[in-house]
Amino acid sequence: MSFLRRILTPLAATALVAGVAVAQTPPHPTTPPHPSGVPSPVVAPMPVPPPPDVDAQSWVLMDYATGQILASKNPDDRRAPASLTKVMTDYVVSAEIANGRVHPNDTVTISEHAWRSGGAGTDGSTSFLKLNSQVPLEDLLKGMIVQSGNDAAIALAEHTAGSEDAFANLMNAYARQLGMVNTHYANASGYPVDDHYSTAHDIATLSRALIHDFPTDYAISAIKEYEWNGIKQQNRNELLWRDATVDGIKTGHTAAAGFCLDASAKRGDERMIAVVLGSSTNKGRADAAMALLNYGFRFYETHKLYDAGKPLVSPRLWKGQANTLPLGVADDVLVTVKTGQYDQLKAAMDIPAILVAPFKKGQQVGTLRITMDGQPVQNVPLVALDDAPQGGFFSRLWDSILLWFHGSKKTDAAAPAPAAAASAK
Repeated sequence: MSFLRRILTPLAATALVAGVAVAQTPPHPTTPPHPSGVPSPVVAPMPVPPPPDVDAQSWVLMDYATGQILASKNPDDRRAPASLTKVMTDYVVSAEIANGRVHPNDTVTISEHAWRSGGAGTDGSTSFLKLNSQVPLEDLLKGMIVQSGNDAAIALAEHTAGSEDAFANLMNAYARQLGMVNTHYANASGYPVDDHYSTAHDIATLSRALIHDFPTDYAISAIKEYEWNGIKQQNRNELLWRDATVDGIKTGHTAAAGFCLDASAKRGDERMIAVVLGSSTNKGRADAAMALLNYGFRFYETHKLYDAGKPLVSPRLWKGQANTLPLGVADDVLVTVKTGQYDQLKAAMDIPAILVAPFKKGQQVGTLRITMDGQPVQNVPLVALDDAPQGGFFSRLWDSILLWFHGSKKTDAAAPAPAAAASAK
């Protein structure tokens, strides 16, 4: 649904005092009529309870569409991630495939390191890969994601980067790129070693990126069982059997990490991500993640406030071929709020007092600020929706005179007060 029904006039969008930022109010939205023609009754907003008290030392509930953290406990505590490490291994391999440096049909030789450190002779999860066997890369991905095979993870790392240590460097580079500020990887499998840690917040950030950037690869995590070398193993994410809307992502467990689960579900157009670290039992982590997902879907809702590429305002443009500069957002503006609090959202635009050509399409010109109860919810760049080249010599000269005239008349005037912000419904 589009929330743009009226455009502010150029005069309302422009101040005449150079160097002053002006807060602009986006257009008031309109409410569509009820399909039956009968007005809906006024219903008091539903109270939103606090999040459930779940069995986990650290957890995060994230809305996928916006990346907002809806609820959390110790979200930035650094903890051993166990096999949730493999979510990053998966991301790196998928990224390297997308970049053309490795390919799904590559044949990977199972090294002694992969076989000895992650194979059947260990007490960790394994895909039972045979020493020196040749395995297609896409089968290793399934073995790592579905069976949580440590041997598959190590083999993928060695094939992708030449060694597991080099691959760990790649993992850390991608972590920095994704903004995972409290994460450091030392291996590809999650084997507990010093200086190998992450957080619930960072893992949720990574999971959102995996779902968005590599949806085909992410779909592997919904496979309930996989067979290799004559051995069929079930996916350890028991939520895949509990709830049909759950389609990922990964489990993990070590003595140091406790029981961990990174889960995601999609219901209708909404998707939630729940990360729980340090649960006391396998059932505890599943119950915790399920409770958080249910809480998110029940008590939060996502709305699109503004459409990408549509003008929010067209302020006065000086010294340009055109007299106005249409401004809008490059991507749809989505926001997730507690159920019943949608009407409390407010939006305002900060735009420089004087805009002088040229501008390039996509160039940031101002900021759209979404708030609730005076607290920031989102700050979104306002960008030029079209190229705005300079005008001819005489038009630039004339605008220079006008700017000087207005400036000389208004030097002692205060900037216009911000307008009352509109409800973003």
